[in-house]
Amino acid sequence: MVTAIPEVGSDASGDPSMDDDKQKRRAEDDNDVDNQKYNETRKRGVESSIAGDSTTTTINSNDTDAIPYHEQPPETRMEAFEKDKLPSIIEIKRKLPKHCFEPVLSLSLYYVFRDLAILFVLYHITDLSYYYLPSWLFWLGVTPSYWLVQGTVLFGVFVLGHDCGHGSFSRYQLFNDIIGTLLHTILLVPYYAWKLSHRNHHKNTGNFEKDEVFYPIEESIKKDRVLIPGFGLGIGWFIYLAEGYSPRRVFHFNPFETLFKKHIMAIYISIITILGWLTCLYYYYLQRGFCNIIYFYFVPIFVYASWLVICTFLHHNDSGIPWYKSEEWTYVRGQLSSVDRNYGWAHDLTHSIDTHQVHHLFPSMPHYYLDEATKCFRKAFPQLVRINNERIIPTFITTYFKFARDSYVKKDSLIHWYK
Repeated sequence: MVTAIPEVGSDASGDPSMDDDKQKRRAEDDNDVDNQKYNETRKRGVESSIAGDSTTTTINSNDTDAIPYHEQPPETRMEAFEKDKLPSIIEIKRKLPKHCFEPVLSLSLYYVFRDLAILFVLYHITDLSYYYLPSWLFWLGVTPSYWLVQGTVLFGVFVLGHDCGHGSFSRYQLFNDIIGTLLHTILLVPYYAWKLSHRNHHKNTGNFEKDEVFYPIEESIKKDRVLIPGFGLGIGWFIYLAEGYSPRRVFHFNPFETLFKKHIMAIYISIITILGWLTCLYYYYLQRGFCNIIYFYFVPIFVYASWLVICTFLHHNDSGIPWYKSEEWTYVRGQLSSVDRNYGWAHDLTHSIDTHQVHHLFPSMPHYYLDEATKCFRKAFPQLVRINNERIIPTFITTYFKFARDSYVKKDSLIHWYK
């Protein structure tokens, strides 16, 4: 059971008469008190549990009406996630089918060719539709459908390149890097640089001192953060590639970044392939014109990039989902701070990336086994499951405002979460 998120600007207690300033002060005070209580208790060596109002539900494989976080007694809210009660990564792996960890090259290639074929067919059908359909039908029906579906398929292509970076595409790392470079190049992503920064994200998921993106920051540097509304959606993705996420910035087009110092040649290759692709796009522009390259390429690119921003944010931020300071963080604890979502009709096109908990626990698992492994994980460890089936766009909007309000960590806090 997933509970509804209180609307932004409404009081959680249900009193709509409170003005915005009072609501904001009350939310901040509640969050401060909860954080202070937890951290004081933790410092005394007593594990206290934390969570605020949450739409994230711990599900039981045999009970579809599992109790949401905010309805659980305070002492049980984080009980299953205490360090001494969590299973090890080996114990979790033993509960999953062995074949789920073995990439099948032919199957991986099938998905590449399938996605590229869909892109090709959608492009040509839409191009021909302009000449054969009534103008009103083309602009009101075909155009938005093309942009949405083509952009979603491009996001799926990104996920396939992402699998290459994790080594889950095949057993051959060089082959993975070649395919990953080609797939990410058509999306204007420097494959190898992003592979390294994304690896850093997986190594530090849920650690607010070390994670890569969309993490809370210490209140003392609050003034240095500038939040773009909605993180800029697709434009925000390319800003991130260009200059990183403040304050731990990584410039993905700079081969001399500290993170890339052992991989300079690979970074150069990624950049050169993008320049080659931009040359191809320039020749397309000369042949078809400015409007066509915007319509057929750059709008779907914006849609895919928006998918990426929304999904990355929602998989790692939700009410009641903790962020840990380094001394409280462990690998399993951090990975279990990710959230499964439900992409509905786009689940298959996005290659099951919404089953995010298992992906984070085992990033080298091929995407076509994530559904099967997730079912086994939920059955074996129902107390560890975090899933939110709320609609994606409304949830993104409300969670963004929660993030903007609550993403500042108090001094000496060991664990931080959003109300």
